[in-house]
Amino acid sequence: MKVTRIFYATLSLASATGAISLHKRQDGLEPRVLALDLQRSTIRDPVGNDRKRLARRSGSINVGIDNLQSLYFFNASLGTPAQNFRLHLDTGSSDLWVNSNNSTLCSTPADVCATSGLYNAAKSSTYKFVSSEFNITYADGSGAAGDYATETFRVGKTEIKELQFGIGYETSSDQGVLGIGYPSNEAQVALFGGEAYDNLPAKMAADGLIASNAYSLWLDDLDSASGTILFGGVDRKRFIGDLITVPIQKFGGRFSQFYITLTGLSVGSDTVDDDLALGVILDSGSTLTYLPTSLAEAVYEIVGADYESGASTAYVPCDLANASGNLTFSFSSPANITVPLSELVLDFTATTGRRLRFDDGEPACMFGIAPSSGGTNILGDTFLRSAYVVFDLGNNEVSLAQSNFNADGSDIVEIGSGDGAVPAATGVDEPVSAASGVSSSGAGSLSPLGKDGGVSLFVGALALGFVWSLV
Repeated sequence: MKVTRIFYATLSLASATGAISLHKRQDGLEPRVLALDLQRSTIRDPVGNDRKRLARRSGSINVGIDNLQSLYFFNASLGTPAQNFRLHLDTGSSDLWVNSNNSTLCSTPADVCATSGLYNAAKSSTYKFVSSEFNITYADGSGAAGDYATETFRVGKTEIKELQFGIGYETSSDQGVLGIGYPSNEAQVALFGGEAYDNLPAKMAADGLIASNAYSLWLDDLDSASGTILFGGVDRKRFIGDLITVPIQKFGGRFSQFYITLTGLSVGSDTVDDDLALGVILDSGSTLTYLPTSLAEAVYEIVGADYESGASTAYVPCDLANASGNLTFSFSSPANITVPLSELVLDFTATTGRRLRFDDGEPACMFGIAPSSGGTNILGDTFLRSAYVVFDLGNNEVSLAQSNFNADGSDIVEIGSGDGAVPAATGVDEPVSAASGVSSSGAGSLSPLGKDGGVSLFVGALALGFVWSLV
């Protein structure tokens, strides 16, 4: 292990589970899908933002979306006439949320929220008030409060009427967010114990725009500026091999986050641990991957990473990006995802424009795995870019396959609501339940993820379907 100091400044930077069913439509029509292209942007201090998000998970309110420095965005509009927004797509939260034109944060200075957009209810003929129960409060006192309303939501050529969303009047985040997690994680459920409403993917399924509440995520590799989320479908050009389906684990007796079980981890031919039953959350809103300290330290030892406790960050020589090694994450057999080392070497620069360096002058890069330090274990973007992931909320399952980086063309099939004729996803015979990493505490103790300084998703447009893009 390279033990040196780093000179750095603020960074800029149960039983066998079933499988989703995919359908080629027999009526000659295009599959009912919505595909969105996501655009990716650079962030500052991803560890600091991730840590701030994760620390808030122990708070009393289950909804949190402070997206100050997100990686992936898409463009959409609300209202009639349309008011435009740049939204951060987040699998770790469940509400669509935007700032109002007179929010406490955005009114001074007026342009602080200009990029993400501001909502003015008085200028929309389709605005309908629902309640004043949109309220997000974090342990550090930051958050947002305002109203729930319904509006006409548009992305690409797709229009969804009477979609419920939150309007922030008292806020500490300038970034609008589209949460696409479980409805049980919505603010009015978590804080007020109210009934869940149909958030975007659930509403699309209810309206018949997609056949079921399911979507697939493809972020592409670290060098790509964009990715795709496909609501209601799977693009078989975007992954290699078979989709393997594993069950989502309950938290506090309910399904509220995308918890699955990690069973093994290896670095090249070195086995870190092949007897795990560790609950981990798939979270596009976390830039890095967070593992138990013992696992993270074992990986650091093998790859030669230098962990700086003051920054809660591991650094490696930047030329590790040229190495041919990889990490393999194993789940219930035979599911596993291989992450190239090059996907874990993040080349951030100081705000001065200078590169980070070890004290011997060698360029230093951030390593994409950090210790969870007894907190929540997260498979964030540094993992997700190497995986093609299908989130099936209707059946409480996740299907995984190896990502096909820089894929050309599309071969899109619809995700059905029952057993299908296309065997694109295969269940596991002996799914492993998590023995650690998933809290047994009661409902209401889990805060939504996905507001890290790091990620999320979004859209474009297909024939009877839709496409969103990530930035």
